[in-house]
Amino acid sequence: MTGTDPTGEETRPTLVKAVCDAAGRQVAAELSPGAFLAPRPLCSPPDRGRVALVSTRAGLLAGDTLDLRITVGPGARLELVEPSGLVAYDHRGGASRWRARVEIAEGGELLWSGAPFVISSGARVERVTEVEVAAGGRMLWRDLLVLGRSGERGGAVRALTRARHEGAELLVEDLDLLDPELRELPGVLGPHRVIGSVTSLGVRPPGPAHPSRMELAGPGAQVRLLDRVAPPVEAGLRAVWESWAATECRPHPPSGSAAVRSSSTSCPAKPS
Repeated sequence: MTGTDPTGEETRPTLVKAVCDAAGRQVAAELSPGAFLAPRPLCSPPDRGRVALVSTRAGLLAGDTLDLRITVGPGARLELVEPSGLVAYDHRGGASRWRARVEIAEGGELLWSGAPFVISSGARVERVTEVEVAAGGRMLWRDLLVLGRSGERGGAVRALTRARHEGAELLVEDLDLLDPELRELPGVLGPHRVIGSVTSLGVRPPGPAHPSRMELAGPGAQVRLLDRVAPPVEAGLRAVWESWAATECRPHPPSGSAAVRSSSTSCPAKPS
């Protein structure tokens, strides 16, 4: 469906739907380009589909709305790749919006390694992420938010995340970074302008303890890192991502829901 935001700008969503067919093949059932991103299939291993989210126009600018909708069917496995980051430019008094809606069915898995999202000075962005994970499903998500380009203080951003697992709240966060004076206070961000995280939704990954690891309200965990520059955060996130992604989290339970719920609470390591 194509619509417009209050300013009249096009908000055609980018649609990606992955399914596991009757023969057990991982198939991209729908790849529909949106106003800003075009999904492109990549060479994929047998156990999952890989799709690149390719930018098709500059943005974000004032009045823009980037809308992304991801659906992972029962037993399907999807890996999303972002070849380039996203920059919100000076909005000159305006605002923009980025929103993603993710639905993961029973036994489905989404690996989404996001590229940097840069909020330039003068930008004002609302970023909304909504995730629904069914029993036995999993989402592993890497996210990097950068306040400003080189030499900039950075613009205003409010990032809202709501993730539910089997209908219950798993992660609800309102990250209000609209006011530079407040966010730079000690105990908030201080001098840091790079915020990165790796989040597991639907399973609680094993592995060595991490000083920045937070257990979620249900099966899941998050590691969040802060720094003044991006490379140390990217390196730290990469280590966590590789550790958590290397675990085997592919429950294929029978139709009974008890087996699904049992398999969704932990994630054993793959044998070496």
